[in-house]
Amino acid sequence: MKYDELEDAFIFVSGAAFGERTALVCPQTGQVCLGSEMAEFDEIPDEAYESDLWKEIPHKNELGLGRDLVFSFVSERIPADLDRVDRIFSKRGAYSRYKDLLDERGILEEWYEFENARLKEEILEWCRREGVKITG
Repeated sequence: MKYDELEDAFIFVSGAAFGERTALVCPQTGQVCLGSEMAEFDEIPDEAYESDLWKEIPHKNELGLGRDLVFSFVSERIPADLDRVDRIFSKRGAYSRYKDLLDERGILEEWYEFENARLKEEILEWCRREGVKITG
């Protein structure tokens, strides 16, 4: 299966609150199926839920790519702002305010590079654990 297809499914799952969207992949065929209860959209065959052949693609928070990743980056790059970032993440709309802070500091692009690199690392590690072969 191609990495980009798996990444797209991962982004689909992680683009909503935990549990709102589902994506399954069949490691043998590379087929990916998506579903969203909120949007009443479901292309996942019933048998996929009951089969050991299909693997559920995790949400970013399950892989430490949500708030944990933010604090890892802040600790590394702008440790003096840890308290401020903690306050930012105590309220709704945190990511937009966090990105505003990074933009003020001139490191927003660095954040995107850091986030994308870790995303790829974690997805590939998940694939290794689950037996999903990436071909390109």
